[in-house]
Amino acid sequence: MRLFQNSALYPSYLPRLNQLAAGTQTFAERRRVFLDDRFGALHLLKPVLDGDADAFLTCANDSRLQRRWAREHGVRLGAAPEDIFLAQIEHHRTEVLYNLDPVAYPSSFVRRLPGCVRKTLCWRAAPSGNADLTAYGAVLGNFPSILQSWRDNGCRAEWFSPAIDPAMSEYVQEERPIDVLFVGGYSRHHSARARTLEKVAALAGSRNIVYCLDASRLTRLAESSIGYFLPLQKHRRPRTVAGIAKPPVFGRELYELIGRSKIVLNGAIDMAGQDRGNMRCFEAMGCRALLVSDAGSYPAGMEEGVTLETYGTPEQAVEVISRRLQDWPRSAEIAARGQARIRDIYSKDVQWKQFGDLVGRI
Repeated sequence: MRLFQNSALYPSYLPRLNQLAAGTQTFAERRRVFLDDRFGALHLLKPVLDGDADAFLTCANDSRLQRRWAREHGVRLGAAPEDIFLAQIEHHRTEVLYNLDPVAYPSSFVRRLPGCVRKTLCWRAAPSGNADLTAYGAVLGNFPSILQSWRDNGCRAEWFSPAIDPAMSEYVQEERPIDVLFVGGYSRHHSARARTLEKVAALAGSRNIVYCLDASRLTRLAESSIGYFLPLQKHRRPRTVAGIAKPPVFGRELYELIGRSKIVLNGAIDMAGQDRGNMRCFEAMGCRALLVSDAGSYPAGMEEGVTLETYGTPEQAVEVISRRLQDWPRSAEIAARGQARIRDIYSKDVQWKQFGDLVGRI
């Protein structure tokens, strides 16, 4: 199988990648730095991570990376990002395309693919407005209700899961000086999460609480000197949250921080309904922190009171965290059991086999 996987970078991750790759000159060098930093590695398939000769990876929304490939392969100066992406696929003689950024490359893009491409799959675990993904052979995700919404929109949708990054084992520590860690977004899509963060932040007087927040543009504007003169109060973070907020972290820096944390606090985005199992769940458990997350429907291996702890309200989150920190030896056992369980269920070997089975069915 000649596999082509397209990843996507968060705008807030780009500064880190640019710094890490500052000394590189070629497409291969910058991509190597990206792969070594493990950003989004839970979604990267085994042949890509292993450097299989038949597998190719790019990040089509990384303009620096793509311009380097275009220059090295004689693509005309000023070519559109979509045209560079198509040229890469044709050059690779791709048979199976797996796209992690389908909203940027919807059905109109799929219809332009060269004839060598036999199967097309994409990952999309969130509602996406009017995005048309019907030309893909299948839309993959691990939230059943969102998969059903894609089916209702005329797509074939199949369950698929992130997988534990083997590199996480390098960051498991016995000494964990951070009591509670939260890493994630803060925007209008996170109202339930924001209430929980505010309550838990109140523990900062007696516990080591670390929040690494990727604030939305509106939140950053609302908290700027100009923003305080604008009617943006609802977009500002509470003082208790803003007072301990640090910049977002990614890749190996994220793994290192989780490995130093007893508890990782998680909260689903509002649009996820009752479905649970976002990336942070896998990252927290993979680095053997105790996951404390909001109640809902979790995938196999994520079981309340057995491999993780859950809460129903912001006040309950504080209660659960306080109780679990007071009995840390018992909590550490839950965390270790959680790591062992999901490492077996969601390994890269298992993920790759499931992907192959999906390709065979579509």
